[in-house]
Amino acid sequence: MIIRPEEPKDYREVELLTRHAFWNVYRPGCEEHYVLHRYRTNPDFVPELDFVLEDDGHIIGHVMFSNAQIIKDDGSALPAMTFGPISIHPDFQRKGLGLKLLNHAIARAEALGAPLICMEGNIDFYKHAGFDLASKYGLHYHAEPRESDVPYFLARVLRPGYLDGFEATYTPPQGYMVASDDEEGFKAFEATFPAREKIFQPGQLPQFCQSCGMPLTSVDLCGNNADGSTNFDYCKYCYTDGHFTANMSMEQMIDHCLQFVDEFNRDSPTQMTPDECRRMMQGFFPMLKRWRNRQ
Repeated sequence: MIIRPEEPKDYREVELLTRHAFWNVYRPGCEEHYVLHRYRTNPDFVPELDFVLEDDGHIIGHVMFSNAQIIKDDGSALPAMTFGPISIHPDFQRKGLGLKLLNHAIARAEALGAPLICMEGNIDFYKHAGFDLASKYGLHYHAEPRESDVPYFLARVLRPGYLDGFEATYTPPQGYMVASDDEEGFKAFEATFPAREKIFQPGQLPQFCQSCGMPLTSVDLCGNNADGSTNFDYCKYCYTDGHFTANMSMEQMIDHCLQFVDEFNRDSPTQMTPDECRRMMQGFFPMLKRWRNRQ
């Protein structure tokens, strides 16, 4: 097996690999192959840290890195890096190859002078690549309360002392949101691949309606597109036959959802007042697809 830089001739094969590796793993279907497809022309993309793992002439693994930044509490920005998607063909998983590929890329990043790597992932795996909870370094994740020890937000400091003496917040680069920000482009790109079934299955990340925030746990709760196919982004109460069921602002949606506080409290171990619910939704809703970039 060899690790080498990705070349233009590899692009389609790597996108197929990425799609195969991520399909139905974290959500019904996946978006990672489109993120990769678009990121190669993103100014934050780091071509020197774009590697494939090859076995007997076949690409079985891939990782890419992106420039990122952290924002100190005084408003100033410091450089960092992030990575992903990282893909290993399902037939070669659980053999230590992902760690081998990642360690190779991190060593190259360190040689290039990268001071810090932030990422979202499972600490049980990424601790073997030197990552720890980012909160231990005074780093906060933009979508979580500052006091939270976010279990999936990880960091590895490559330059000793880089984070000493201050706290800062990390937001993933905008390029990772491309599938949500360019729905038509993603749909057209996905149509160039063989059709595969999207399903809910155990182990996926929690899925929420990208309009009202309702948990989506089955196809029965999902809306549908104009052609009758399932829409996995929105619930059936917000989206039907390819259209939103009501034309409203984000604040109006929050007011609508506040009608269900009692129902929420009945099903939740954490009881919230209407005011607490409103504040929670005002922080959460701007990250949902329907409202992102519209405020």
